[in-house]
Amino acid sequence: MKKVLLAAAIAAIAGGAFAQANDTIAKVKNSGTITMGVRDSSGALAYTLGDGKYVGYHVELCQRIIANLEKQVGKKVDVKYQLVTSQNRISLVSNGTVDIECGSTTNNTARQKDVAFAVTTYVEEVRTAVRANSGINSLAQLGGKTVATTTGTTSVQLLRKHERAQNVNFNEVYGKDHAESFLLLESGRADAFVMDAQILAGNIANSKAPADFKIVGEPISVEPIAIMLRKDDAAFKKLADDTLKDLMKSGEIAKIYDKWFVQPIPPKNAKLNLPASETTKAAWATPNDKPAEDYAKK
Repeated sequence: MKKVLLAAAIAAIAGGAFAQANDTIAKVKNSGTITMGVRDSSGALAYTLGDGKYVGYHVELCQRIIANLEKQVGKKVDVKYQLVTSQNRISLVSNGTVDIECGSTTNNTARQKDVAFAVTTYVEEVRTAVRANSGINSLAQLGGKTVATTTGTTSVQLLRKHERAQNVNFNEVYGKDHAESFLLLESGRADAFVMDAQILAGNIANSKAPADFKIVGEPISVEPIAIMLRKDDAAFKKLADDTLKDLMKSGEIAKIYDKWFVQPIPPKNAKLNLPASETTKAAWATPNDKPAEDYAKK
C-alpha cells in the first residue's frame, strides 16, 4: 500500500512540474523572473545598445506584456535577457530557456508545430531601394538595370516571380552581406537594391547622404513577424494577445511603431523613415496569428 502511495506522490510531483513548465504565468509567479529572448541586430525590431541593454519595437511591446503579467501575478518581475540567433531561437523557446521571444521571427506553419505566436505586430515587406534621382519608381522600370541583393537571400528570386516583373529583364549582382549590397547601390555599380524594407531603411538611414536614396515600387512579398511563445500555454498566449489587441484598439501601437521606425532612434539618432505599411496596419485592424502561408495566398 505504501509503494502505491509513494508512486502516486511521485507522479503528482512530476505532473505538477510538467504543468508548470508549460504554464509561464505559474512559472513566473513562483520564480519572480521571466526570460526575454532578444536579438542584437534585428533592425528597429530589436537591437542592443551595449552593456546588456536591448531596445526596439518588439522589445517595447514585450515590456507591455510583462507589465500586464506583473499585474496578474501581483508582484514585480525580474526580466532576464537571453540573446538568441536565427539558429537557436525556436529550440530555446520550446525547451523553456526563453519565456517570450521579442526579435524578428516569421510566423509560419512549420514553426507552429514547435512554438506559438502572439498576434502579428509587424508585416515585413521585400521592397526596392534606388537613388532618389534615378527616375525609377516601379518594378516595371527595372528593365535593363542592374539589381543588387545579398548572397543567400531569396529577394531576387521573389522579384522574378512577381507578376509586374516577370517580363522585365535585369542584371543581378550580389553583395556578401547587406552592407556590401548597399555599397553596390551607393557606388553606382547597381541601380537598385532589393531586400526587406527595414534593412533597406536602416542602410539608407546610416548612409553618408540618406536623402540621396528612397524606397520605391510595389511590395515584392510580405511575411508576418510576431512575438514567439511556448506552445500549448493558452493562458500566457491570451495575456499576450489581449495586451497587444488593447494597444491596437487604442491606437497606442501606432505611436510605439512611429517611435522606432519614423522618429530618431538611439544610439545615433538616425531616422529610418519607414511608416507603417498598409499590410501592417491591416494586421493591427484585424488582429490575427495567421502564418506566412496565409499571407502568400493574398
